[in-house]
Amino acid sequence: MEKKIQTNSRSKEITLQYFQFLDQHISDVVEGKASEFMELNQIASGLAISHQHLTDTIKKEMGKHPCHFYDEKIISKAKELLKNKETSIAQISLSLTYDPSNFSKFFKKWTGITPGQFRKTM
Repeated sequence: MEKKIQTNSRSKEITLQYFQFLDQHISDVVEGKASEFMELNQIASGLAISHQHLTDTIKKEMGKHPCHFYDEKIISKAKELLKNKETSIAQISLSLTYDPSNFSKFFKKWTGITPGQFRKTM
């Protein structure tokens, strides 16, 4: 019984560390401290665990693949940046390391609307 509690606790710890890592990494990219988004295996290495262990843990704890939450956090940051109408959508896409047309496709896939449409609703 005690081993299960420790394992569960470790899973929660890994999950928390993953989300904290994502928040910091996405901020670093937007602020220009990192030149591009890391691959999931690089994030796992940064957390000192294997890619598979990270994937299995996040799926078990949260019900979805870690990439889902990574993309979700990028979209959340994009929405936050889009609220500032003085920054062009192209500048925002570049700050998120996307080509502007790919960014629009990515954003629309996640939200159902383009960045421009999102901005108009603000």
